[in-house]
Amino acid sequence: MENNTSPAKSAIIYGVLFAVIMILEFVIGYVMNIDPQTNKSYGLIINLLNFLFLPILFIYLACNNYKTNLNSGFVSFGQCLKIGVSLCVIAGLIYSIFSSTFAMIFPEYFDEMFKKARIVMLEKNPQLTAEQADMALSISKKFLNPAIAIPATIVMFSFIGLIFSLIVGAFVKKDPNQSF
Repeated sequence: MENNTSPAKSAIIYGVLFAVIMILEFVIGYVMNIDPQTNKSYGLIINLLNFLFLPILFIYLACNNYKTNLNSGFVSFGQCLKIGVSLCVIAGLIYSIFSSTFAMIFPEYFDEMFKKARIVMLEKNPQLTAEQADMALSISKKFLNPAIAIPATIVMFSFIGLIFSLIVGAFVKKDPNQSF
């Protein structure tokens, strides 16, 4: 039996959905003026969602969708890896393009975030000089450059996809019985 269904079908759907949810989280935080610098619980929740729970959930859903709906009840470990990494690369690409575009359209938002981050840095580390805080923030500001932000985000999400695909693939895989 030859398999003509690509794992990318499932990865694209769930990767776009994952990216849309991350964008909605960002937009809701922006509209409601929730500051992750001063509201630590909001920042923690968003980070746990975007880097732990949502990747695992969407990789599982995509692998299970591929197995049950697209591939006659079978999915190999390698296909799970392809699905998970592709899904996270797609989500990372879409989110990084949105974030870079947002930074170009609304640079004052990130300027305000960096001002608040500077205040928090100086409060938490009284031995830190103003010049050291400014240097740390100038390095962080370089990551807003789309030429750095987009590839760095894609690499980060592909690594997350690889790690979680290994875990999910161990549970979801179901190879067809080989008969000789």
